[in-house]
Amino acid sequence: MILSDKGIMELISQKKLVFEPKLSPEQIGPASVDLTLSGTFWVFKRKYLSGSVVDLSKTSFRQAIRRHRGNSIILEPGQMCLGVTKEKITMPNDLIGTLEGRSRYARMGLAVHVTSALIQPGSSNRQVLEIVNFAPFPVAIREGMRISQVVFEKMESPTSKPYSKFGKIAKRQ
Repeated sequence: MILSDKGIMELISQKKLVFEPKLSPEQIGPASVDLTLSGTFWVFKRKYLSGSVVDLSKTSFRQAIRRHRGNSIILEPGQMCLGVTKEKITMPNDLIGTLEGRSRYARMGLAVHVTSALIQPGSSNRQVLEIVNFAPFPVAIREGMRISQVVFEKMESPTSKPYSKFGKIAKRQ
């Protein structure tokens, strides 16, 4: 069952679903919550942009990227970066979230996540967005943009493996 704005606000008021920092009322839509970009981005290191083949079985994500801090970043056509949401979301063990892009940016060629849309039950972290510019022109994305949204869905039963305890990356966030 997908939660409406009423269901989302009820879980927030019961402190079962927590957003840090606190959401502004306009971030809560009819069936989703808008998430904003922080000023932390990760981009590929120059040596990985040379056109050489990168063997993904031998190259880790952490080897290939560098951190970029600033209030904005410009993505050239075809360029990808990772962005992080300002909001840290703490979820109960019987709720999942699905990250979605916002149509106003998708219509301009911006994809906000490529594949990792699921927010696991029991997680407590900021969301990493896989942002790709599919437009034929450079685009600027800025800290504070409401670039993504999350849709919440109730599970039939709570998980026995909450992500904050069992997720490999979650333990370090």
